[in-house]
Amino acid sequence: MEENGGESIHTSPGAISPVTPLPQSKESAKLDSFFDNLVRSKKREEISDQDRQQAFETFDSDQDGLLSVPEFVEMCRSLFRSAEGESYLRDAKEVTGIFALFDENKDGYVDTEEYDFCWNKWIVPICYPRSAFLVIDVQNDFISGPLAIVNCPAKHKGEDVVPVINKLLATVPWNHVVYTLDWHPADHVSFIDNVHMRDLHPSCKVTAKDVAVYDTVVFAGPPPTEQKLWPRHCVQNSWGSEIHEGVNIVEGATFIHKGNNPEVDSYSAFWDNNKLSETDLNQKLLERGITDVYCSGITYDICVAATAEDAVEMYRTVVVDDAGRGIVEEDIKKTQKYIRDRNGLVVHSSKVLDMVLGFDRNIVLGHAAAAKLRSLKSRSSATVK
Repeated sequence: MEENGGESIHTSPGAISPVTPLPQSKESAKLDSFFDNLVRSKKREEISDQDRQQAFETFDSDQDGLLSVPEFVEMCRSLFRSAEGESYLRDAKEVTGIFALFDENKDGYVDTEEYDFCWNKWIVPICYPRSAFLVIDVQNDFISGPLAIVNCPAKHKGEDVVPVINKLLATVPWNHVVYTLDWHPADHVSFIDNVHMRDLHPSCKVTAKDVAVYDTVVFAGPPPTEQKLWPRHCVQNSWGSEIHEGVNIVEGATFIHKGNNPEVDSYSAFWDNNKLSETDLNQKLLERGITDVYCSGITYDICVAATAEDAVEMYRTVVVDDAGRGIVEEDIKKTQKYIRDRNGLVVHSSKVLDMVLGFDRNIVLGHAAAAKLRSLKSRSSATVK
């Protein structure tokens, strides 16, 4: 594991890296810097129809009132750039699928009406994201209690996330901050000392008297439920369930308590493990128009993983690598791959401010936004039929 000052404390980044630009003409430089100049000169609420029209005319190089594929590619080359002004677009083929999404009538061009949808639903949210920061389960029991992760295979120190999280809370203009807490009743299904309270399913490979911490059993239910057994932890209103005293609590934050149903565990801050009940986290984010979710906390490969895996189905999702600590290194790598495979990002905290400000616009998140629009359009078409 690399030190915190490195690019990634767990693995090398898997996101698309920017491409160093070649020498270019003044006109080409003007095109490339268009969205950089827009984001750095205007706030979201200052964007007008004139800006929308100017962007269209800037990239409509032949002035025919249509964006061709090459013109759309040039627009994307400008749209997806790092804070240092380097393009994330490596090949025109990376955005041809996105072009097809906005070419509604399939005539090979994006006309002004199609462009308006593209601008409002895709370009503006990419340039001006609304970002929520999730601080997941940074609780005493995971740091110095019975489930202190320093005693787990990866030997991570849970408290190491605190200064990283606090810096992000202090320096990044989040649209919303969420703290999540494991919040278990004393008779919770996940506690190994409660295993005798419920019947095991015939398919369970261990008996109640032989189980050990971290074993997985199958309870009879109904429904039959697979459950990993943990030491007693984060019992409601106990010291162990409290957020670590070093974590700064910001005004106006949302607090999500999960795992409070004694019969089912809940790793994700969105859903319980059986997807039977939902917290109000998604509703809170929707109410605030959140587009981007940044995940941090403990444990990287369990509750952070489950939350990020749910988030990536609904939001542009970023895992802040050095703001998370976990249990098993190999499982952390699996979490990262899962998120990256679904157009999410795993980044170092040093990248976050520029991303939230819209100065760093990674094409991976552009694909995520396009995929969500494609899904919405597909559902809308199905409803009409």
